[in-house]
Amino acid sequence: MANFKKHPISAFVISTLLAFPVMASNHDHDHVHGDLEVNGKPATTETIAVNSALSDTLNWADRDAFERNQKGLIAALDESSANIMLNNYDFISQDEVADSVNPSLYRQAQVNNTAAGLYEVRDGIYQVRGTDLSNITFIRGNTGWIAYDVLLTKQAAEISTKFFLENVPEGGDLPIVAMIYSHSHADHFGGARGIVDMFPDVKVYGSHNITKEVVDENVLAGNAMSRRAAYQYGATLGAHEHGIVDAGLGKAMSTSSPEYGSGDITYVAPDYTFNSEEKFETYSVDGLEMIFIDTAGTESPSGMATFIPSMNALWTGEMMYHGMHNVYTLRGAKVRDALKWSKDINEMINAWGADIDVLFGSHSSPIWGNDEVQDFMKLQRDNYGFVHNQTLRLANDGVVIQDIGDAVIDVIPESIQQAWHTNGYHGSYSHNAKAVYNMYLGYFDMNPANLNPLPTQAEAEKFLEYMGGADAVMLKANADFKEGEYRFVATAMDKVVRAEPNNKEARKLLADTYEQLGYQSETMGWRNTYLTGAQELRVGTLPGNPKTASPDVLAEMSITNLLDYMAVKVDSTIAQHSPFTMNVVVPDLNEVHFVEMSNGNLSNGLVDKVRHADASIVISKNNVTKILLGETTLNDLLKEQSVIYKGDSSVMQKLAQASVEFESAFEIVPRPADGLMVDAHLYDLHNDDEALAHEDHVHTH
Repeated sequence: MANFKKHPISAFVISTLLAFPVMASNHDHDHVHGDLEVNGKPATTETIAVNSALSDTLNWADRDAFERNQKGLIAALDESSANIMLNNYDFISQDEVADSVNPSLYRQAQVNNTAAGLYEVRDGIYQVRGTDLSNITFIRGNTGWIAYDVLLTKQAAEISTKFFLENVPEGGDLPIVAMIYSHSHADHFGGARGIVDMFPDVKVYGSHNITKEVVDENVLAGNAMSRRAAYQYGATLGAHEHGIVDAGLGKAMSTSSPEYGSGDITYVAPDYTFNSEEKFETYSVDGLEMIFIDTAGTESPSGMATFIPSMNALWTGEMMYHGMHNVYTLRGAKVRDALKWSKDINEMINAWGADIDVLFGSHSSPIWGNDEVQDFMKLQRDNYGFVHNQTLRLANDGVVIQDIGDAVIDVIPESIQQAWHTNGYHGSYSHNAKAVYNMYLGYFDMNPANLNPLPTQAEAEKFLEYMGGADAVMLKANADFKEGEYRFVATAMDKVVRAEPNNKEARKLLADTYEQLGYQSETMGWRNTYLTGAQELRVGTLPGNPKTASPDVLAEMSITNLLDYMAVKVDSTIAQHSPFTMNVVVPDLNEVHFVEMSNGNLSNGLVDKVRHADASIVISKNNVTKILLGETTLNDLLKEQSVIYKGDSSVMQKLAQASVEFESAFEIVPRPADGLMVDAHLYDLHNDDEALAHEDHVHTH
């Protein structure tokens, strides 16, 4: 290694490497902001009629999910145990359906509201449900308990584990000896440190490549994903009949409690990962034989399901739950493979179907009985296969991406339509079909008109010009709104508000339209997206958006991850005028990264030795990790001369000048300018003073 002289450098170098917003994982769940009081406008007669018509098609006589939720209950949660981590959903009635909620989604909210306590799945398997979005499962091993999927937050995991050990009929004095993550989404690993703090000797297992996927998935587009996630999960809506009613997969995400404070997403890297070479791997965890099947590329880029032969029990992770999942998630992620999803479920059926007595997973209640389990699995398999195959059938007949969602809905088989557990509470047939189309054919439908449309602002202005101005559009849109033609009113009024953002009447109408579309939406992400859009049109962006990942997760990032993210933050219009080369040496990893700014682009690559460059910097990964974990600061390291620098000091200046900071609350719908809020009385903003103080102000123009 080259002999560098020690030289103090600006704090920018490390802060550029380390300080950036990253979500904890690629997942469709984030914390919600639940203390905002929102009155909302009532459902219109047209929305009530739409929801009533849908209700008439639903299989209300099927109460199996409610019965399963109560089966095996050992101890119910109460205010002194675990549900203190969730927002209050007592407004969900078990007898009536609110006018402002799609009846199918409301029924899912009713089901999820009844799951709260410690349950016996079968001898040796227990679950705590209702403390978080996901379930935490405890499986008896030879010397202690195996915790399978450990919730979203450290606090929820600690509360749930204590509740389990205090109430389990036998073995409450035994330790947690193993912890398994089924896949790389935060509500399945985020509580890890809560378990490890209680049981430091616990051995950790995970799916193949899980750590890589945890830190990779949302890094490069992390700021955009975080902002979009605020819409999908209704981060600023609050829990009530005009806001969030359910999270689809479960009741809600763990947030905070008086005793435990805010919820922390944590991560402890596995000691061993499964399925690195084979589709199936047999392995004994604490003396209990398990067979792991790799399911990467389905619901998660790293994932697995598990069969326990001695218990005739199948753990499905998030491959199957009481609803349809996302093939594409609205907040943004790589499209998932619906065909592989279907085939992997089929592999489980073929491998273990005749032997399964109970199916259980990280969301929803278990399924008991071999016939019931096989029926459930086949419907789940066929639902993802249906979306994949019918999308391509229709696409091969010329149906385009804008039309494919409605076209697939039109051909849903009755057996799938009548089964509650195939409904689109998290995913939807519409956006999942578009995902399949996009995976194979991309976003372009070959219509030349759609090849190179104007940018959104210019298009909106021309739209108004062609339609005879805003007044003419408003006249038509008001008439259509009264008839319940909300989908096109939304399209037209979006153009008006973009072209004339200070047009209060247009803003009101578009917000009202989004609100009614939200009330009609079965998919929780659609509902929350529409309602958040209405909120931001009316009063701007409120506090409560998802924030950065935990130090645990960031500490697992590679130097390549960090350098790649630095490249995303470079403004090419500035960088094109300031080329440079630099070595980044990481001695404790024995790595040398050669970084080059050229042609407006920042590139990096691992090289075998230090190269001739304008500058070189040496920092250990150990010190990077310590900074991320809050164990030291950059200033301390500089004082200790732990950072070594040699070369042209202007390199740092060039990098600093070319790098940008992302706006974490960038505009999605046209926000009102100061003083131009509409219907602000619907939002009890004074209840949010503390949060507002943290975020400075409501974002308006």
